[in-house]
Amino acid sequence: MSDTSVEGGISRRTFLATAAAGTLAAALPGTAQAAGLTAHEARQIAIDAYIYGYSLVTTDITRLQMSNVAEVGQLSAPLGAFFNIRGYPPATYRGVSATNADTLYSMAWLDLKEPMVFSHPEIRDRFFNFELVDLWMVVRHSVGTNTTGPAAATYLFTGPGWQGEVPAGMIHIAYPTRYLGVLGRTYALDTPADLAIVHKLQDQYRIVPLSAYGRDFTFVAPPVADAGIAMHEAPQKVILGLGLEGYFNWMTRLIPAAARPAPEDAPMLARMAKIGLVPGQPFALSKLDPAVQAALKDIPQVVTDQLNEKWANLGKNRNGWRVTATGAIYGTDYLTRATWASNGWPSQQPQVSVYPTTYVDGSGARLDGRNGYTLTFPKGGMPPVNEQAFWSITMYQIDNGLWFYPNPLNRLTLSTRNTFVYNDDGSLTLYFQHESPGADKEANWLPAPAAPFAMTMRLYWPNRTPPSILDGTWAPPPVVRV
Repeated sequence: MSDTSVEGGISRRTFLATAAAGTLAAALPGTAQAAGLTAHEARQIAIDAYIYGYSLVTTDITRLQMSNVAEVGQLSAPLGAFFNIRGYPPATYRGVSATNADTLYSMAWLDLKEPMVFSHPEIRDRFFNFELVDLWMVVRHSVGTNTTGPAAATYLFTGPGWQGEVPAGMIHIAYPTRYLGVLGRTYALDTPADLAIVHKLQDQYRIVPLSAYGRDFTFVAPPVADAGIAMHEAPQKVILGLGLEGYFNWMTRLIPAAARPAPEDAPMLARMAKIGLVPGQPFALSKLDPAVQAALKDIPQVVTDQLNEKWANLGKNRNGWRVTATGAIYGTDYLTRATWASNGWPSQQPQVSVYPTTYVDGSGARLDGRNGYTLTFPKGGMPPVNEQAFWSITMYQIDNGLWFYPNPLNRLTLSTRNTFVYNDDGSLTLYFQHESPGADKEANWLPAPAAPFAMTMRLYWPNRTPPSILDGTWAPPPVVRV
C-alpha cells in the first residue's frame, strides 16, 4: 500500500475545532442581555460573526446553484460530475462578471461523505490548473502545471473524520469540509484545432467514488432537492434575501456538520456564543433583548456595503492598477476572506495567478474609451511570467459588473497569443480607445467602448523571484492618456 498524503487538517485540527464548538454549545447563555451585553456590543459581535461566515455561506449557495441539478448543463453539473466549457463566451455574454478569455473552465462539486477519486491525464506544453476549494473558500491545494507538474495523476479526496487505506498510486488530500469544489482552467487558443485538443483533455478529467475505482462505473445524479433559494440570482443577492436570522441559521447548520472550524477560530466562536449563535444549534432572533434585535436588523446590508467598499480598494495601488497578491489562505483575516467571497469567488493561490485591475489611468482619472490611452512595456519589462505560462489584458465595459465589449475586430484581449508590432527600441506600446489608433497600430489595439471601461491584466504562473509582481519588484506600467 502507498499512502502519499497531503496535510489537509483532519486529525488534531478538526478534533480541537469540533471539541471547541461542543464546549461552546454547552455553555450557551440564554440571551444577549443575560450575557451582560449592551446593544452596541451585541451589534459588533453580530457584524463580526456575519463576516466570519460569509465565505462559508457564499460557497455553499454557489455549490447548490451549480450542482443541485438533474443533468450536466453549460455551467452546472450534479454532485460528482464535471461540466466542461467548450469555448470562450461570445462578446455578448452576460452570465458571469469579469470572466476570462484565456482558459476554458471545468468544474465539479464533490460530496466527501464518501471519498472521491479525481484524475487528470498528462498535460505538457499547456498551462492548466485545478483549484481545490473547500466550503470555507480556502484553497490550500492546487493541482496543475506550476504546483504539481504536467504528469498524469490520481488524487484521493476525503472529508472530515475519514479513516482508511489509501490505494497505491493515489495522492491523498484530506479536507475539513464535507463538500469540495474542483475548479479547473485549461489554456486554449481560440482556434478549432486547439480547442479540439483541449476538449480531448477535458473528456479525461474524471471523478469516481473510491468504492467504484477500478470498476465499471455509471454515474447516477443524486436527486434534486428544494434548496429554498433562487437558483439563478447572484449569491450576494441570495444572501441578502435570507435576512439576518436566515443567514445565521444557514451558517450554524453547516458548522460543524459540513464544515469544521479551524482551531484558530475558537475565539470567534466564543464571541458568537454570547449572542446565542452556536454551531449546530438554531438561532432565534426573538430570544434576544428587543433593543439588541433593533440594533441588529440592518446588519446584512451594512456588511454587504462594507465588503463592496473593501473590494474596490483591495490590494495595493501600483500605477493605477489594484494589485492583490494575497488570497486563497486567510487564517483569521475573516474580512479579506469575506471580501473575496462577495465579489471575487474564489481567490486563486497567488503563485498560480495574479489579476491586477484598473479603472483609472496613471493620474487617477477614470478610463473612458472616448479618449485615447497607451500602455508601454519597456524592453525587457514585459509581464514576468514563466515561459510555460502567459499574460493577458482583457477589456471590460462597466454595467453593474464587468462585461466583454463587442467590437468589429471581435478582440476581447491582448496577450502573448497576439503578434505585436514592437517599437524600434524594443519596447511595446499597446493602445486602448474606441476609435482605431491607425492602421499601423491596430495590431496593438484593444478596442474600448465609447464610455467608461476597466481592464484586468492576468499573470499566470508569475515569477516568484525578482522581477515579480508577488514581491512588488515589478508592477504594471501606468495607462497613459494620449
